[in-house]
Amino acid sequence: MFAAVDLGSNSFRLHVGEPAGDSGDIRILRSARDPVRLAAGLQPDGRLNDAAIGIGVRSLQGFAAILAEYRLDAVRVVGTNTLRVATNAASVLKQFEAAIGRPIEIISGEEEGRLIYMGVARALARPHEARLVIDIGGGSTEVIAGHGDSIVQVESFSIGTQPQAGRWFGDGRITRAAFSAAVTAARAVFEDAAPSYHGYTGGPAYGSSGTMRAIADTIAKSGIGDGMLSLPSLYALRELLIGFGHVDAVALAGLKRERVVAVVGGASALIGAMEEFGVTRLTAINAGLRLGVLSDLELRSKHQDRRALAIGDCMRRFGVDSARARRAADIARHFYLQLEAVDASCLDYLSWSCLLHEVGLAVSHTGAHKHGAYIVEHADLPGFTTREQRLMATLVLGHKGNLRKVRESLSEPAFARMVLAMRLAVACMHARVDEELDDVKLAMGSRIELAVEVDWLERHPTLSAWLERERAAWEELGRKFVLRGV
Repeated sequence: MFAAVDLGSNSFRLHVGEPAGDSGDIRILRSARDPVRLAAGLQPDGRLNDAAIGIGVRSLQGFAAILAEYRLDAVRVVGTNTLRVATNAASVLKQFEAAIGRPIEIISGEEEGRLIYMGVARALARPHEARLVIDIGGGSTEVIAGHGDSIVQVESFSIGTQPQAGRWFGDGRITRAAFSAAVTAARAVFEDAAPSYHGYTGGPAYGSSGTMRAIADTIAKSGIGDGMLSLPSLYALRELLIGFGHVDAVALAGLKRERVVAVVGGASALIGAMEEFGVTRLTAINAGLRLGVLSDLELRSKHQDRRALAIGDCMRRFGVDSARARRAADIARHFYLQLEAVDASCLDYLSWSCLLHEVGLAVSHTGAHKHGAYIVEHADLPGFTTREQRLMATLVLGHKGNLRKVRESLSEPAFARMVLAMRLAVACMHARVDEELDDVKLAMGSRIELAVEVDWLERHPTLSAWLERERAAWEELGRKFVLRGV
């Protein structure tokens, strides 16, 4: 049984679900939604205000109580655009994590799009269908083209219902001029990317966000246009909204008052998107990010981790010598497993970091570890969160040279163990150690102890120099490093 929590810019949502036997479906056992309107709490300086933070904390405390009712195999809490852009996100996350009692992963817009598509594909179960998926959320819009379960193209755009409503309808008035300007601004956001999607705009297209479902419900229940989520219906909805003149005056069947502002902003963005991408009709679908997160958790439970595939793709993209990289990873695992408090997730991050530790060579041999760290932190790696990529980037940065540059991170014992294992592995790889390391013993407590057979060092003469550099690097930071010959 799994749980997915989506900290969206409009709403916080929760799904608890479990695989439904051999059908391939995920049965949703519990859902919850709080209209937090987080994006509305962003101040001009980019900070989230205390009121929005307080609402978020109370919502997550309620979610924590729901999660406590179930015996869960895995829980994943993801934050989207507002938490990506808030300048005080670090402090907000501490409060939110304390409220829900779980770590929160801030995912990139592209990863958000991939998870949305996974959820839509899972719900549709049409393996041969080529499709376009558009998700207009509170702070960003994701557009994804794919075929069956495979994603062909994904992009995230900095346009959403809250900023769209705030910029063009901030005083509550709905005028023709404001609506026209809002649609034009939306089209300008999408116009550069639109041509690359044209191969998918003639087939089935789906709208997956809550706001898009709200627009579809309003059109259907109010009998607007052709009753479908089509451009003619959206144009007719636009005329009705303009006719009301103010968000407080809007009264349409199927539209809750709390959603009016989001629907006005969302409709203007959606018209711009459909016009620019050349889509005349969408099907609103009750599937997206949360179902995608549940699907991803299920895949991980079956050892089908998208992150491992992303690492392989990145290695190929930057021409990494896979033999060297995998040898370094194998040696690092050997050293790490000798240390106390072994953590399986740390072992994964250590291995992935070793596989990518030489990506910086594609830029320059000088300072390759610095180039590599930048690439690992900022590359588009499907399945990884910002925090995970930052962790691996710090490992790559610290795999050689002095340790001052990662001094702060070394205060965390788990990170220090990973750095030590990785640095020793890279040293062995450079010294062309290609034999088993069963007789090499490593311990890390108040001091580091490495026991190596003397004749082993003699067979690898350059390794002594590497280990001497290692000793000096650790002792510069006050950590005793003892090399013993046996």
